[in-house]
Amino acid sequence: MECTFCQIVSGKTPTHFLFQNDKVVVFKDINPHAPVHLLVVPKKHIRSINDLNDDEREIVSEMIMTAKQMAKKMAVHKSGYRLFFNVERGGGQIIFHLHLHLIGGW
Repeated sequence: MECTFCQIVSGKTPTHFLFQNDKVVVFKDINPHAPVHLLVVPKKHIRSINDLNDDEREIVSEMIMTAKQMAKKMAVHKSGYRLFFNVERGGGQIIFHLHLHLIGGW
């Protein structure tokens, strides 16, 4: 079975993208923990941080720079926001497709 985020990235769900380019997509978390809670997801399936290869370093940079742009677009760049990865089940990862959380807006 294809992972949830792979289905979203491939357009198999009605998910609205706030941003996308050739490497990542951004959409709202369906279970938000803050007024602004976005997910930055690579289009390429990478299971978790633990599964990154050296040749995939660029994707993490792309995710962080995209999150920075989205923080500005969502007007939380000045008030502050958090960026974080959950890694493996013990670290809170529920969907095993690499993704970066952007939360803020309190």
